[in-house]
Amino acid sequence: MRIILYTGKGGVGKTSVAGANAIQLAKEGKKVLVMSTDMAHSLGDSLDAKLEKEPKKIIDNLDAMEIDVVYESEKSWSHMKAYMKQMLTMRGDGGIEVEELLVFPGLEELFSMFKILDYYEEGNYDVIIVDCAPTGETLSLLKYPAMLSDFLEKVLPAKRKSVKVAGPVIEKLMKIPMPEDNVFDDIEYVMDKLERLQNLMLNKDIVSLRIVTTPEKIVIQEAKRNFTCLHLYNYNVDAIIVNRIYPENAMQGYFSKWIVMQKDGLLEINESFSEVPKFYLELQKGELRTIPVLEEAAQKMFAATATAEVLFCRDIFTVITSEEGTSLKIYLPFADKSDMDLRQNGNEIILSIKNQTRRFLVPKEFGDKTIGSAKFEEDYLLIS
Repeated sequence: MRIILYTGKGGVGKTSVAGANAIQLAKEGKKVLVMSTDMAHSLGDSLDAKLEKEPKKIIDNLDAMEIDVVYESEKSWSHMKAYMKQMLTMRGDGGIEVEELLVFPGLEELFSMFKILDYYEEGNYDVIIVDCAPTGETLSLLKYPAMLSDFLEKVLPAKRKSVKVAGPVIEKLMKIPMPEDNVFDDIEYVMDKLERLQNLMLNKDIVSLRIVTTPEKIVIQEAKRNFTCLHLYNYNVDAIIVNRIYPENAMQGYFSKWIVMQKDGLLEINESFSEVPKFYLELQKGELRTIPVLEEAAQKMFAATATAEVLFCRDIFTVITSEEGTSLKIYLPFADKSDMDLRQNGNEIILSIKNQTRRFLVPKEFGDKTIGSAKFEEDYLLIS
């Protein structure tokens, strides 16, 4: 099975591109599921179909769905939600609406990821295509499993033990209920899924991300930042899709200056993502919606490309040995040295680029050694 996630700045056409690719693969005979993780769902509008929280048949070989995070949280987190609801309403008159409040920050991304994991493990599809939320939310979606897993591993055993020992006293003095074991069972259930999810998402033979952009400078800059952050978290970007290219014969008169700007933008994309496969789609005469229109767009974009395959892959984290010793080499395209912060905490390396931070274990090749030096040049961070 293959999992392909489409991401990019809001408004660049991720939904249309994801839908078009899904239709193309279904027409080729592959069993495809296309799903939306964007809270502001528009996948159904693009496919001209009313979608639900479970897969719905669109055409032969193609199912589609829009994830309902409140519904998914109930399935994965019901005992924790019940406990938190009790805490929030115990001193009120029962009038507070808490269902939406109990989808905690970040958990909506996690439940979306769990849905991807569920369908992967069921194995009923050849390809899962994910129409992701805009860039910032997608980065939250992709980094949340590692962050939450690390947090839960550190606090869960101690918290369960302390509640059993001190819980009755606290409950009596503070007059607040202590969590039952089933609350911790929920957390352990989530932790188990997190481990499986992390293993899946970092499997580059299965999971690819594809960045959708347009030729405008501001959009290209966000695509480059997105590319850097995805590499920071060790995800594989195997294609760039350039959408809404204006045909030159339409760029006359008032729009003539856009010809030069667009050429500059396309040149920057070609130079910046030189190794990564790129696909192009001109601005169409009508909206990219309905099955026939999306199928035609897919043919123009991808032609005979086997889009279900991994189109490109490179090693992001590499341990290298030279005369100077052993070093860790990390590929961080478009990163700026002035935006970086690097430190070590025990056996963890903590690397930040602007507001994105990644923690990862010191590779086993280094044993219990600590960072001696680091330098960044030609898109690579070399840590000795």
